[in-house]
Amino acid sequence: MQETILILDFGSQYTQLIARRVRELNVYCEIHPYNSFPEVNNHIKGVILSGSPFSVRDAKFPVPDLSEIKSKIPLLGVCYGAQFLAKDLGGEVLPSKIREYGRANLSFIDTSNKLMKGMSDGCQVWMSHGDTIQTIPDNFEIISSTNDVKVAGYQIQGESTYGIQFHPEVYHTTEGMVLLKNFVVDICGCHQSWTPQSFIETTINDLKKKLGNDKVVLGLSGGVDSSVTAVLLDKAIGENLHCIFVDNGLLRKHEFESVLDSYEHMGLNVVGVDSKDRFYKSLEGITDPEEKRKAIGNTFIEVFDEEAHRIQDVLWLAQGTIYPDVIESKSVKGPSATIKSHHNVGGLPDYMKLKIVEPLNTLFKDEVRKIGRNLKMDTNLLKRHPFPGPGLGIRILGEITPQRVHILQEADYIYIEGLKKFELYDKVWQAGVILLSVQSVGVMGDERTYEDVVALRAVGSTDGMTADWSQLPYDFLAKISNEIINKVKGVNRVVYDISSKPPATIEWE
Repeated sequence: MQETILILDFGSQYTQLIARRVRELNVYCEIHPYNSFPEVNNHIKGVILSGSPFSVRDAKFPVPDLSEIKSKIPLLGVCYGAQFLAKDLGGEVLPSKIREYGRANLSFIDTSNKLMKGMSDGCQVWMSHGDTIQTIPDNFEIISSTNDVKVAGYQIQGESTYGIQFHPEVYHTTEGMVLLKNFVVDICGCHQSWTPQSFIETTINDLKKKLGNDKVVLGLSGGVDSSVTAVLLDKAIGENLHCIFVDNGLLRKHEFESVLDSYEHMGLNVVGVDSKDRFYKSLEGITDPEEKRKAIGNTFIEVFDEEAHRIQDVLWLAQGTIYPDVIESKSVKGPSATIKSHHNVGGLPDYMKLKIVEPLNTLFKDEVRKIGRNLKMDTNLLKRHPFPGPGLGIRILGEITPQRVHILQEADYIYIEGLKKFELYDKVWQAGVILLSVQSVGVMGDERTYEDVVALRAVGSTDGMTADWSQLPYDFLAKISNEIINKVKGVNRVVYDISSKPPATIEWE
C-alpha cells in the first residue's frame, strides 16, 4: 500500500496548499473532511489537522474524533488544529489581544526538537488567526514563539503530537518546507518515493488489473487532463481504448483539425465527430448562461452516446477527473452552491450503464502535467491553457450563432497567437477573448459604426481556485487591439478585463 499522510480539512482556504507542499516532498497525501475520514491503518503514516474559518470558542466548533490517531501515530495541528488540540486537552484559547494576521518572526526556536530542526532564528512565518493559545496543559512543551505569540509551536511530551499557530504551507513562511519535511520524513518516516514515474508504473499496472480485456470509451477535449488520461489508458489496454473527439462548433479556430492530428500522431485510437450544426441548433434562442451550459452538455451526451453505441461491448467510461474535483465533491463545507454547471462531462446518465474509471483523480493540475512530461507527451499540448468544456459557448454573452462564433474565433486566434509570439503564453495560466452582448459606436474611415465589443482576459493562477489578472505589457495590448479591430469584421472596440477571482470568476459565464 502507498504511504499516506492524511490531512483533515476544517474548511481552511489553505488546506489544498498543505497537500501540494507535502506532495512536493514526493510523499502521497489525501484530504478528507474532519468528520468523515478513512480508518487509520498501517499505510497512514501521519495526520495533519488544517486551519479553519471557525473558532474553538464558537458554540458549535468542528470536533474531530482523534481516538485512533492521537498518541498512536504522528499528529500535527496547524492553526485551528493546534488550538483545538490545546483546548481539548485542558488549555485555554482566547481572542488575540492584537491582530495576528500576516508576517511575523520566530524569536525562539527549540532546534533540538524534531519538528523545528534546521530552522533559523528570526525566520519569517505567516500568521492568520483571531484567537491565540493563552495557556497550555502541563504536559505541553513550547518549541517556538514570536514576540507577540508565546505558544507559536508546541509538542506534547512523550508523543509525536505537535501544534503550530502559523501556516508552514504558504510561501510567506520562508522555512515552512523545512518544518513540513521534518514532520513528514523524519517524524512520520515517509520514504519520499511517490514520484511521477512511480505513479505511472503503479497506475498502468492497476489499470491492467482493473480493466483486463474490457473496452473503454473516453471523450477527448484536447486538454491536458483528458489527453494524459488517454495516454495512460493506451499504455495499459492499447486498442481496447476508444477515444471520441467531438467538434461542438465552439472550439477555437483550427482546433478540431490540429488536435485530432496530434492525437493520431500519438497513436491513439480516436474518432473525430463533426456535430457543429447539431449544437448550433440546440442553442438557438438561448441567452441564459446556465441554460446554454445545459444545452451544450445535453447535446454532448446525445452525440457521445450515439458514438459509443457504434463500439460493441464497451463496459467502461474513462474521465479526466482530477483531485480538486474530488475534494470539492466531498468538501467539509457540504454541498456547494451552484455557481455554474461543471465544465466537463461530469456524470453521464444512468441509461449508458457504463462503469467509471478515473486514473487522475488523485492528482492536482500541475502534477498531471508532470505525469505528461514523464510520458514524453508533446510539450505544446501539456502547456495548453485550461479551456472550458462548453468552449466558446460561455465566452459569447447572449445568443450563440455561427456568425458570432466566427467573430470570436478570429479575435481569439489573434490574441492567443500574439501571446505565443510575444512569449507571454507560458506566463499566464489562462487566456481568452469574450464577445460581449453589447455594441458600441465607433468610427472607421469617414463612417460611423455600431459594432461588437470584445474583452481580452488573462489570469495567473496555480490551480484555478483563485486567480489574479495578468499585467500584460501595454504595447502588446495595443498591438492586439489594433490587429483585432483591423482584421475582424464586426468588432470596433477591445477592452481588457482586470478583475481577479474572487470576486469575479475566470470565465464570464
